[in-house]
Amino acid sequence: MNIPAHQISMTVLMSPDMANFSGNVHGGAVLKLLDQVAYACAARYSGCYAVTLSVDQVTFLQPIHVGELVTFLASVNYTGNSSMEVGIKVVAEEIRTQVVRHVNSCFFTMVAVDEARKPTAVPQLSPSTPDERRRWAAALLRKELRKEQAARFEQVRLEAAGQATG
Repeated sequence: MNIPAHQISMTVLMSPDMANFSGNVHGGAVLKLLDQVAYACAARYSGCYAVTLSVDQVTFLQPIHVGELVTFLASVNYTGNSSMEVGIKVVAEEIRTQVVRHVNSCFFTMVAVDEARKPTAVPQLSPSTPDERRRWAAALLRKELRKEQAARFEQVRLEAAGQATG
């Protein structure tokens, strides 16, 4: 298999111990797997230990059922100095019928760290295909939206703090 260094694929069989009270796979079990996949993709690409900084746009499109094969398709979409955006698409396959469904998508921001757990530089991604350039541009937009949202939250926090003391 010839997968580029900035991409990874992982397939997991959904077992009964992952079920929630309705019998579907628990969202928390999926989130744990997503975090593991994001780590593996970021660490493989950067050659460093990587920690999760944020998770954006986790969208559960359809339930995942016990007994399905779930494949996580991850890609480093963007690199900063020490950070990487990892996009993950999740598809579920009903084994007997081989029907495949897109069930989840999300974006993790991972930070490469050294042995002292301090941020460390990552290799710069050079998007070369139209798909990689599209992902890069979309990641830049998400980065700007995160900055804008953080500034708005800070403004609300400061206004609330001012009202609490006034």
